[in-house]
Amino acid sequence: MRGLYSYCLLAALLLTANVHGRAIDSIGHSSAQDTALWIEIAPFFSPPDSLKAQFGDFSSPLQFDGGMWVKNNEDWQRRRSEIQERWHGLMGEWPPFLDQQILRIDSSLQQEGYVRHHVRFKWLPDEWTAGYLLIPDTKGAQRHPAVITVFYEPETAVGISGKPQRDFGLQLVKRGFVVLSLGTREASQRKEYSLYYPTIEHAEVQPLSMLAYAAANAWHVLAKVPEVDSTRIGITGHSFGGKWAMFASCLFDKFACAAWSDPGIVFDDTKGSAVNYWEPWYLGYYPPPWENVWRKTGDLENAKGVYPKLIHEGYDLHELHALMAPRPFLVSGGSSDPIQRWIPLNHTIRVNELLGYKNRVAMSNRERHDPNAQSNELIGDFFEYFLKP
Repeated sequence: MRGLYSYCLLAALLLTANVHGRAIDSIGHSSAQDTALWIEIAPFFSPPDSLKAQFGDFSSPLQFDGGMWVKNNEDWQRRRSEIQERWHGLMGEWPPFLDQQILRIDSSLQQEGYVRHHVRFKWLPDEWTAGYLLIPDTKGAQRHPAVITVFYEPETAVGISGKPQRDFGLQLVKRGFVVLSLGTREASQRKEYSLYYPTIEHAEVQPLSMLAYAAANAWHVLAKVPEVDSTRIGITGHSFGGKWAMFASCLFDKFACAAWSDPGIVFDDTKGSAVNYWEPWYLGYYPPPWENVWRKTGDLENAKGVYPKLIHEGYDLHELHALMAPRPFLVSGGSSDPIQRWIPLNHTIRVNELLGYKNRVAMSNRERHDPNAQSNELIGDFFEYFLKP
């Protein structure tokens, strides 16, 4: 009976994969290996029955500001532009992309199975950053899928800092991905954490949006690396890095897919310091000196920047999630993103369904904020399925 059950399960998942075929056509592959990966990740693409088609109090991304509803793909492209333009208008407009530069390699170190390069490039018009480029040892001229990892500093993701289960880049290069690991090392040491343009005293763009802009510039330099397939670049990060990866992938549509580890995918002041979008280094910018840093309550009385306007006018981050459609994304949820987060995610599922796509929105859940071996394995499987040729 067990063998029969396994056979039936495989048959059902093969059928699902065939239905899923349109969803992966734009990424371009289907194979026996894909089927095995899909068996592993398929359960995370559906909410529990109790949360299916539950939309809560979130406004629908499929309704234009004037009240008209999106009915087809053409309507969605106009609505998508409306959402994107409005959020940029609220957060501040980006400078032009720095899309003509290349990575500068300062030093290289052969590791077991890959080379680790220390690299530099400009990610803001007047600011350089340094990070690590990991390239797997392979023969031939094959171009690799790639993932950008983001965090407080670039050492964690490549396994240098020794922080457990946060070495996303190291785990991904061992799976055959090129990895560019980035972080705001100097700003984090100063407890400023984020990026401020043109200066921290007179920032014209909310810092979390500026992080997304920096990641877009990182995409441009990574796309020029000879070993990289520019059509297969994803992004991931945990916590602070999860917020960064979420805003980057939603606001810059050249990222093929994304995995966000417990960022807090919607505004939720009940989560205290974990979902703290009101902070001056996210969406609550005001010139330093800063007060009430790492506040433990969601009291908006002293909140500044664009955050209180977003709250009072009913905006939420599910609108940004919808900008991902039909690109796939995974929420690796922990204490900040429990299973009830399927309610806002259902809105993006609905957008994908209107566009003719299935299995584009996934979420896993764990009790703690920290990533673990199981959640990291799923992130790796997710990227393999959607990025590997």
